[in-house]
Amino acid sequence: MNDGMRRYSCMARYRDYVRNDLVPAFGTMKLDELGHRHIAAFVTSELAAGRGKTTLYRCLATLCSALGDAVRHHRLAHNPASPPALHRPPSPERRIWTADEAVRFLQHCHQTDPDMADVFEFLIGTGLRKGEALGLHWDDVHLTERVLYVRCTLSAIDNNHLVITTPKTRTSRNWVAVSPRVATALEHRARSRARRHSDPSDPFTGLVFCRPDGRPLRPHTVPDRLRQLSKEAGVPRVTVHDLRHLPATITITAGVPLTVVSKTLRHSTLSTTANIYNHLTQQAAREAVDTIDHTLTRAQKRNDRRAWLERLRPPRDHIQHLREALNRLRSPAPTDFHPTANQPRSGRATTMRPPALRARKRPPPHG
Repeated sequence: MNDGMRRYSCMARYRDYVRNDLVPAFGTMKLDELGHRHIAAFVTSELAAGRGKTTLYRCLATLCSALGDAVRHHRLAHNPASPPALHRPPSPERRIWTADEAVRFLQHCHQTDPDMADVFEFLIGTGLRKGEALGLHWDDVHLTERVLYVRCTLSAIDNNHLVITTPKTRTSRNWVAVSPRVATALEHRARSRARRHSDPSDPFTGLVFCRPDGRPLRPHTVPDRLRQLSKEAGVPRVTVHDLRHLPATITITAGVPLTVVSKTLRHSTLSTTANIYNHLTQQAAREAVDTIDHTLTRAQKRNDRRAWLERLRPPRDHIQHLREALNRLRSPAPTDFHPTANQPRSGRATTMRPPALRARKRPPPHG
């Protein structure tokens, strides 16, 4: 089977499926004799024995991949494991903390276990996977620029042997912005690192999150402490991977575009983000169409009000007629008096008083 860029932990899981399940069930059969009925009988017997559907589905996926390689190399005419004898089980419903629950948990961690509080602040604030956080080196952290680079991940083979491997996908090897809360946690880790003696020959030297002696944290330490501290803080029990979903839930609910959320989580495609957070994107889709409806409704109300005002406003020629009428009312009535040649002509009408009235108003002569 072509492993490509698969991680060591995945290869160990595939090896266990082949050695413990597939070889005992089909190892005595010839390749061209293996049929779909044999695989269906294997699934029926495993389910009757109490085997979990998720584990069994992964085992069959390993078999399907191996038989697919045989078809591509012309050793089989068709893949007897396709279509699968067991459909993919539905994902269990996730329990995501609210923002208040996350704050209550983090406050309890800072009081009880400050070192683990830094780990959980980092996981929630960045959305990194557990192995990516535990495999982070100080050389990839740049607090001045508030950015870090994901280049390594800490993996456990057979839950015992720790190795540093590449991230899950090519898209996962990317930069991540650092928030003020995450920067505070990293600065606290940096002060602890200054008091610790490092060995340059140690392959795990330079890890950000490690034990007091500088050795890497074992992968089971984080979920164990998460379970214990959650119980003490009185918050619902969640998995470490659920902490990765918490920042996505917060950002999508706050209206951050899905493309930005996908970039922050470093998913391989945008459809991956949309499928994982389908329940949130459905709500966002409803809010989007509601926004369209509200915008169109407001525009229609503005147009209706404008049309109503236009109906109340008189026509332009009517206003001109009103102005002319007002000008006629302001001007005096015409008279029969015509000015002589000695009188100035002006646009303003003048009135002539009678001669007797003019003589009466003259001042009396002196002496």
